[in-house]
Amino acid sequence: MNDVRHVLVLPDRESAEEAAAELVERFGLHESPRPVRDALAGEDDAEDAQWLVPVEDAEERLEVEQLNAFAAEWDGWREEP
Repeated sequence: MNDVRHVLVLPDRESAEEAAAELVERFGLHESPRPVRDALAGEDDAEDAQWLVPVEDAEERLEVEQLNAFAAEWDGWREEP
């Protein structure tokens, strides 16, 4: 089994939660990814946090270009490994 993970970086919690739910519908994921808050180094203010959406892709069936476009819909991006 491969351990492939994509990480989408989104600007806020609401976007991350909406994107996680949409990932299941659009890409046929088995379960909704769980968004994780990623505070910027040295920042205590929640407004300065980014939200990460880790997407497991053990079957390596998700296309990088599609995930890039998907993240951009929420003003985000896919983090390069």
